[in-house]
Amino acid sequence: MEARQELEKLFRQFGVQECTWIDPEDIVVAQWVRMKCTFGCREYGKAGCCPPNVPSVPECERFFREYSVAAIFRFEKRVDKPEDRHRWTAEVNRGLLELERAVFLAGYPKAFLLFMDSCALCEECTGDRARCKHPRKARPAPEAMAVDVFSTVRRYGLPIQVLTDTTQAMNRYAFLMVE
Repeated sequence: MEARQELEKLFRQFGVQECTWIDPEDIVVAQWVRMKCTFGCREYGKAGCCPPNVPSVPECERFFREYSVAAIFRFEKRVDKPEDRHRWTAEVNRGLLELERAVFLAGYPKAFLLFMDSCALCEECTGDRARCKHPRKARPAPEAMAVDVFSTVRRYGLPIQVLTDTTQAMNRYAFLMVE
């Protein structure tokens, strides 16, 4: 318990205000999520951290089972224009990447972050992991790893809904796999 409190203190130093500890066994991995990426996302095949440049669904599920504890970070935001979302999430993701490094240096070598949105570290992605400009920093979003974010966060009573209007506040989630 003391270790979690120390980590939460570290999380707050990096701007994380809402953290929920979870058992990675509760992360819902589903093929339908990958199908939505494949047949519904404009970044499919164009981003190095998105399908098909990520592990298969069974490999993703196996990855999560290698952990005993993870944290979900919730960020709520209302944006003036839909395109502002990407700028905001890229900024948050950069800070979370620094947090992942701090957690690693605090003695958690398995620390691995799932961004709350697509990577977006670069203005223009090479679309290929082999040619990535930031291979040590690029991270997938939970959805790219076939995570059913809706079902997973609801298991922990966290708010999430399908937005029907761009003026509604978003609840965005990042996952930090810890140990």
